[in-house]
Amino acid sequence: MVSKKVTVINKQGFHMRPAKDFVAEMAKFKSDINLIVGGKKANGKSIMNIMAACIKCGMEVEVCCEGEDEQAMLDRAVELIESGLGEE
Repeated sequence: MVSKKVTVINKQGFHMRPAKDFVAEMAKFKSDINLIVGGKKANGKSIMNIMAACIKCGMEVEVCCEGEDEQAMLDRAVELIESGLGEE
C-alpha cells in the first residue's frame, strides 16, 4: 500500500464534476483507492462516496492506493488533486 497527503486547492472542493472526472481517471487502474478525510474513508472509485465525504477547499486528504498498479494510481490521483481538478 502507498499513500500521500494532499490539500484540496480548488475553491469548490470535490463537487459533482471534479468527483466524476476523478472517478473516471481512477477507473483506469486496477488497484483500490481510498480517500481519508476527517477520519472518514471514501472509496475513490465511487462518485457517491466522494460526494458523501464533503471534501472542501483547504481540507487535507490522505490518498491510499493498494494493488498491482498502486504507485501509478497514487501519482495520478495526487496530480489531479494538486492541479485543482481542472478548476481554480
